[in-house]
Amino acid sequence: MNELPIIQKTYDLIKWYVPILNRLPRTHKFTLGDRMIGGLYDILEELILARYAQEKLGKLENLNGKIDILRHQTRLLREFDLMSIERYEYVVKLVNDIGSELGGWIKQQKKRSSP
Repeated sequence: MNELPIIQKTYDLIKWYVPILNRLPRTHKFTLGDRMIGGLYDILEELILARYAQEKLGKLENLNGKIDILRHQTRLLREFDLMSIERYEYVVKLVNDIGSELGGWIKQQKKRSSP
């Protein structure tokens, strides 16, 4: 089965990001790191479920908020000096790509649901 590009990009983000988050110092790993990892897995699961849902729009709009939370958490990592600027720029691009795809999917669903 062909994956939707947004699902594949989220999967790739998890493969790249989780090992980095698992290497955070103890003071951040069990708070921010674990929350971020849980959030990443939630985003992937919800994207997969939305793919098969009859009513996609509500699920997709909820995901928009989760992606924004991930952006802010990533920014905190950078501001706590727990991530290099290069890694930060890379992950921000990945997250923004996922956000753009999600925005397109939401737009498509709004067109379908309007009379």
